[in-house]
Amino acid sequence: MPGPLHPTAARVQERLAALGLEVDVVVLPGSTRTAADAAAACGCELGQIVKSLVFVEAASDEPVMCLWAGDRQVPADELGLRRASADVVREVTGFAVGGVPPLGHERPLRTIVDDSLDRFDRVWCAAGTPHAVFEVSLAELRRALDATRSTR
Repeated sequence: MPGPLHPTAARVQERLAALGLEVDVVVLPGSTRTAADAAAACGCELGQIVKSLVFVEAASDEPVMCLWAGDRQVPADELGLRRASADVVREVTGFAVGGVPPLGHERPLRTIVDDSLDRFDRVWCAAGTPHAVFEVSLAELRRALDATRSTR
């Protein structure tokens, strides 16, 4: 049974609503820190978990958000990226590793979305803590991401 919203998860829900994404953030009793944990807790396929991973561009050190299917790895070398430190993740998103949502960050981030997510109508995303998640249609998530891009 989902529990009450943690203040950080409530902040995520408010930020998502401000971006036009009407979703229900839920707090689960089990951890969703890893994609496998999240899939088990949500009762979905591993690929339906959207991993929100922060990298930095090798050439410029600019942070980049990669939204990737839980059953895939980001091809960082091919994309010219390297993994961001936990401190950088918190600084640019406002969230700790293991709970980073796909949008609603402290500052706008260039975002790359894994095309393999297109095999799913609905996906699950982190919502600010290692126990908070939300389910959303991929189409709605893409629309909200497009809206954040147009405001930069």
